[in-house]
Amino acid sequence: MVETPNKPLPPKSDPSTEDLSRQIDTLKKDISRLTELVGNYGKSRGERLRVDAEARAAAFKDDAQGRIEDVETYVRQNPATALGIAAAVGFVLGLMRR
Repeated sequence: MVETPNKPLPPKSDPSTEDLSRQIDTLKKDISRLTELVGNYGKSRGERLRVDAEARAAAFKDDAQGRIEDVETYVRQNPATALGIAAAVGFVLGLMRR
């Protein structure tokens, strides 16, 4: 068997500690930016949903107010009919509670 002399190994192409440290710092910054972007997206999406919900609630309130005014007008113009309807509804509810 032929012995080969011990030669020093060629330098590895592994990154140095400084390179790894810089890459980790870059990753930390990227993660921080991504976290901020996701947070901002969530805030803006929540704000849009809030504005939409407020608009729908205002529209519902206006519609309900209009219907209440219509009922009040009808009752003032037709008190006997309104009284009859109220009595019938009360009678039916009374039967349902038995």
